[in-house]
Amino acid sequence: MGILNLTPDSFSDGGKFQSVEAAISQVRSMISEGADMIDIGAQSTRPMASRISVQQELDRLIPVLEAVVGMPEAEGKMISVDTFYSEVAAEAVSKGAHIVNDVSAGLLDSNMFRVVAGLKVPYIAMHMRGDPSTMQNIENLKYDNVCKQVASELYSRVREAELIGIPAWRMIIDPGIGFSKNCDHNLEVLMGLPNIQAEIGRESLAMSHAPILIGPSRKKFLGEICSRPLERREILLLLLLSLLQFWAEQIL
Repeated sequence: MGILNLTPDSFSDGGKFQSVEAAISQVRSMISEGADMIDIGAQSTRPMASRISVQQELDRLIPVLEAVVGMPEAEGKMISVDTFYSEVAAEAVSKGAHIVNDVSAGLLDSNMFRVVAGLKVPYIAMHMRGDPSTMQNIENLKYDNVCKQVASELYSRVREAELIGIPAWRMIIDPGIGFSKNCDHNLEVLMGLPNIQAEIGRESLAMSHAPILIGPSRKKFLGEICSRPLERREILLLLLLSLLQFWAEQIL
């Protein structure tokens, strides 16, 4: 998955791809490097980010989305829209997006599950407590058993999504690396992915087979582990991806 941030304040690349031309160039680069999915986000979800309105998000998103959909290089690639607004999700899918990626798993928009059920597209439900402006406060970082609690809280969201009309086979779960978690929590989640899957599987056989999406990106915890600046965290990221691939092969 290649991540395209259309925001001025994202932690990694804020402001770099706000023009359609710059965004298209970045998508072309990501596809040439092997990306099979392009995730486009127009709302910053970095810690302490301020929320923008539906219309502001659409104004940033739609021109770029339409251009990406029309790229010859994007033929056969999956395009996901990273949003917690149901109105943005609906408009993006109408313009060609294939997947809705919701960092709040429906908590920040009570209409999200109902809208996605009607859209009949895959839905990524991510674990987060609070919202980007509050997710890293002391209360939201309290865990007795991070893997067990992430699994339980995620399951409660996907269960509600099922009841409203999103079938289990259309959902992808994301434990939310960097969201409501500190460095130690992130490492526990990465090492405990089989436990998270098993915990969810105890509640739902169908969801025990749900794909798991992991988004370490260039996040802060990578820098804390390797003491590298933002632009030099790719080596550790590649190592993490190799470990995740090994884990996936063991459970298949």
